[in-house]
Amino acid sequence: MILEGKRVLVTGLLSPSSLAFHIAALAQREGADVVVTGHGRMRLVERVARKLPHPPPVIELDVRRPEHLEELATRVSAHLPALDGLVHSIAYAPAEALSGEFSAAPWGPVAETLQVSAHSLASLTHACLPLFEGRGGSVVGLDFDARVAWPDYDWMGVAKAALESTSRYLARDLGHRSLRVNLVASGPVGSLAARSFPGFDSLVGAWRSRAPLTWDATDPEPVARAVVALLSDFFPLTTGEVVHVDGGFHAMGAPRPHSSPTTADGAG
Repeated sequence: MILEGKRVLVTGLLSPSSLAFHIAALAQREGADVVVTGHGRMRLVERVARKLPHPPPVIELDVRRPEHLEELATRVSAHLPALDGLVHSIAYAPAEALSGEFSAAPWGPVAETLQVSAHSLASLTHACLPLFEGRGGSVVGLDFDARVAWPDYDWMGVAKAALESTSRYLARDLGHRSLRVNLVASGPVGSLAARSFPGFDSLVGAWRSRAPLTWDATDPEPVARAVVALLSDFFPLTTGEVVHVDGGFHAMGAPRPHSSPTTADGAG
């Protein structure tokens, strides 16, 4: 088990379909002691947490509330005396930031999108630093490739670009603490939050036609495995990196024409 003896905080638990749920479950199966955070409907979050292989402690965390961040290390330490890993699985954009009228979006919704989806990687990591002291460890965030503009993604796309830059600056500043900071850029996975995004179905269609390894939007396991691998000791000198888990989509240009039904559906 590659996380045997590790202590990991997984943020952003929302539903059994969320990537945070599958990451926490795999981390537990690989030997980690896990604490999770959620926001909003905490009774629902607690019910979801009980479905994990080993029901973990649940902490409420709203990254927009300074007092939650200030109290986080103390609240986590009530369950885990220290941390070896931190998973950032937090993103949110108000509807006005995904309206399709990119230049018309008002600053309020844009600022909230950037705060929750990008700045929180820095504020969350800073809040947890006392728990990493003298140990080193790994911070892993969830990303969606921000090198290009996506239909309907609007200010969330900008936030993901900011998230990627934030991870590099954190890697720069925290290397002397032996703390690694990396992101996993996933293809579209059908979590509850992702399905609420207006352009989700079109993204899934694009992935099916262009990803050379194919892509199953209902299977979160490959993303969870990448996150758990980065939390482990198998990448001791990898930091500031964006690892793509997208079936190879990011490396492709125009989709390849399919010459037969066999190549079209990938079933062989």
